[in-house]
Amino acid sequence: MDPVFLQIGNFTIAWYGVLITLGIVAGVWIGTKMARERGLDVDLFNDMILWMIVWGLVGARLVFVLTSWQQFENTPFPRVLLDIVNLRQGGISIHGGLIGGILVMLYYARRKGMDFYRYADLCVPGVAFGIIGGRIGNIMNGTDTVGRVTGWPVGFRWPDSARAFHDGMCVRNPNADMDLSQYCQRIGDQLVMTAPVHFTQLYGVIIGIILSVAAFFWLRSRIPGWAFWQFWLWYSILRAGWEETFRLNPLSPRAYLNQGLDAPGIGFFTDTHLISIPLILVSIWMLLRLRKKGAPAPVPAASTEARSA
Repeated sequence: MDPVFLQIGNFTIAWYGVLITLGIVAGVWIGTKMARERGLDVDLFNDMILWMIVWGLVGARLVFVLTSWQQFENTPFPRVLLDIVNLRQGGISIHGGLIGGILVMLYYARRKGMDFYRYADLCVPGVAFGIIGGRIGNIMNGTDTVGRVTGWPVGFRWPDSARAFHDGMCVRNPNADMDLSQYCQRIGDQLVMTAPVHFTQLYGVIIGIILSVAAFFWLRSRIPGWAFWQFWLWYSILRAGWEETFRLNPLSPRAYLNQGLDAPGIGFFTDTHLISIPLILVSIWMLLRLRKKGAPAPVPAASTEARSA
């Protein structure tokens, strides 16, 4: 479990970025193939995807920084600016990335005259693959998206060799609810966090796999937007109901917390819990509307969507 995929001198490439990139590439390939099969503008789709990736990264990092400002507030200026833009150290928000990508699609829908939902549906597999790659990258990083200490049989004891995890967890956290240094012991000449935790990174990988498989069933529907809103519904349910419940994130507000060696390792409510509630309700409402509206006429094989707009 080493965060570095490749190092040449002082330049390093992290597993995190490599794995997310592979997920996105696979998703773009599938989306392009389906765009061609559905008679959509492949050039328009590929051009849009490029800008979605760029602004998705901006949104993902921006939302992470805003919601995790405690990690940056004590860093002096101007070094804090370098830390904010340093994606190689990890720290992005999936919700922020999705918002950035959606804003690009809305721009293209307005300026290029494209059907937002027809193209948005094709992005679902790529997002699901990106989640898988990102969470595997979190495992390699060690300190990302860590789970709460638990006494349940599912608790995972990180191996002593996972130094990125132990080095990060054995630093005292000013937030007592998130401080795992109390469970650290010196074994040999190294500090080791010995308590079992929920393997929330693996939970995230499994969620990504579930969404990837489900996406191909959702995309069988010819109702534009069906796969898009199904993704938002089930990602929100699985992320909030499973992964986030056991993840070591700040609680706001602190409604319930039960963690420790003799506890399940559960916490409510994180920011993601709170965000997911309206997302679930809106998704259900939109799916009901789409089902009532039904499928429109199919797009002709030679799409006339505005290529030159």
